Amino acid sequence: MSNNRRHLANAVRVLSMDAVQKANSCHPGAPMGMADIAEVLWNDYLKHNPTNTDWADRDRFVLSNGHGSMLIYSLLHLSGYDLPMDEIKQFRQLHSRTPGHPEYGYAPGVETTTGPLGQGITNAVGMAIAERMLAGQFNKPGHDIVDHYTYVFHGDGCLMEGISHEACSLAGTLGLGKLIMFWDDNGISIDGEVEGWFTDDTPGRFESYGWQVIRNVDGHDADEIKAAIETAKANSDQPTLICCKTIIGYGSPNKAGSHDCHGAALGEEECQLVREELGWEYEPFVIPEDVYAGWDAREKGAAAEAEWNKRFEAYRAEYPELAAEFERRIKGELPEGFDAAAEAWIHQLREEKPGWATRVASGKTIGAFAAALPELVGGSADLAPSNNTKWPEAVAFSKDTPAGNYLHYGVREFGMSHIMNGMALHGGVIPFGGTFLMFSEYARNAIRMSALMKVGTIFVYTHDSIGLGEDGPTHQPVEQIATLRMIPRMNTWRPCDAVEAAVAWKVAVKRRKLPTTLVFTRQGLPCNEYTDDQVANIERGGYILSDCEGTPDVIIIATGSEVQLALAAQKELSDKKVRVVSMPCTEAFDAQDEAYRESVLPSSVTARVAVEAGVTGFWGKYVGLNGKVIGIDTFGESAPAAELFKLFGITTEAVVEAVNEIA
Repeated sequence: MSNNRRHLANAVRVLSMDAVQKANSCHPGAPMGMADIAEVLWNDYLKHNPTNTDWADRDRFVLSNGHGSMLIYSLLHLSGYDLPMDEIKQFRQLHSRTPGHPEYGYAPGVETTTGPLGQGITNAVGMAIAERMLAGQFNKPGHDIVDHYTYVFHGDGCLMEGISHEACSLAGTLGLGKLIMFWDDNGISIDGEVEGWFTDDTPGRFESYGWQVIRNVDGHDADEIKAAIETAKANSDQPTLICCKTIIGYGSPNKAGSHDCHGAALGEEECQLVREELGWEYEPFVIPEDVYAGWDAREKGAAAEAEWNKRFEAYRAEYPELAAEFERRIKGELPEGFDAAAEAWIHQLREEKPGWATRVASGKTIGAFAAALPELVGGSADLAPSNNTKWPEAVAFSKDTPAGNYLHYGVREFGMSHIMNGMALHGGVIPFGGTFLMFSEYARNAIRMSALMKVGTIFVYTHDSIGLGEDGPTHQPVEQIATLRMIPRMNTWRPCDAVEAAVAWKVAVKRRKLPTTLVFTRQGLPCNEYTDDQVANIERGGYILSDCEGTPDVIIIATGSEVQLALAAQKELSDKKVRVVSMPCTEAFDAQDEAYRESVLPSSVTARVAVEAGVTGFWGKYVGLNGKVIGIDTFGESAPAAELFKLFGITTEAVVEAVNEIA
């Protein structure tokens, strides 16, 4: 490796080491070990423009082993992004743009939040799918306007996590040739040498997935790294894993190659020894001008973007409609006709009043919306016929059909969910994917990450309660809806009929900067009568579905299939003034102003009953200490749905009895 290249890489090592030392916490080992790989990739191959982090055709770089966050912060700072040295000095401090793990939306150039191991890899698979899909839909002969790579750094920990198996298996099947991953094969994790707990044949594993594998690359030799990248880029039919042998903490005389440098600052004395070992003559946080000049990517990046802009204008001249559509989708703007199409569909449902299961209503709504929303990309974890996520005109995305708009994820709930997050982060598509509500448990961390990153992924969950019946307690969700509602920034909808389902879908599609979960029934449900005001108020998350004259004696709150129980109870309680409130989305209702919330749930009415086929504790904040909640605080049983609702006391009679007890 040339002295100049090593000098540039050493800047990353020392800057990372010094920031960790100042914070007195974090992981210096990975940045020091991967600095040479990063130097080659970022200076010779990565297509990016530090002055425009939104350039559509930039390469994506993902640091999946996000605990080594100072690596990406050093790279961003040195190459000219708006991340000044003062932010590097504030690493891991309150309100800095350099938090302990890379967080999407904090530092420019961070493409995704990483830290939960394996999930960065999975985001990257989603980004590579989005690139391939958009290329299939927009590129024309002589006009490759979508043509970029997704590069990933990761370590042993990412490969041990099960989600990496889910995502990488699918990536191989799909032939994502523009996905290139660098495995930091240093043999060390927090607990020590990994040979005691990680002896997989990793190259063989990836070859079995259908990847191109480049073995035994010296991660400290620029020529070997370059040769590996060239080989990777020459193969457009397979994703590539580059196996890089590295020394964790490279440059540290006493701690390199051991877990002592994995997750703790090196110490002042060792930092000085590193300087001597590397021949680095500068004080902490001092970078010489020749190093800045060697790293600065602004001029090269601006030129690359200008060249792409020129090519895009040529594309626009020949394909003006496609060019306008591409720009709209990359900006994240919805088509002008979407609102009208959505309203027309909702109006049709109000007229026809179909008694569909809400999963069926969801499927029909997807088909109606997809015609006006070409960026909609569906999928399911091997449950498309049950989730109703595949509409008749959908085309399965594959190696041979890259223009497709539907993904068969296989039984990979966690992988599916974070692949969708990666697609949403890439831009140009609106991803949704389905499974049974019970199996949101497998996907939980990806769901949380969508909310943390503020991306508009849509999670579709069907078979929402004991109402799925004979499959029994393993498949009957009880606590899942309540726990989904507890995730900050997440909106969880549980519609009561076809109209509410369509409105929920409309709101989810328009909520581009935050995620949504849509929860649907297996069993059929009658469709209610609605006024225009009621339909408008569905979007508020809670509204008066059926009212009484004057101030109510009691209010019954319900969601999903249990709304019908509330309406039936209201009819039986003819001697009382009863209001029925449908609350398909508690988070949306809570976000309304006080006046609206008071109009629906007046504080003067303390007699309240909530009914939902799930755990009861969640509803306390709506019914108060004197209210009643009808639900299920145990696990289900295997039996027909009607028998189960009767067994667990989720019935009209139970609602009537509860009302009579308190009002």
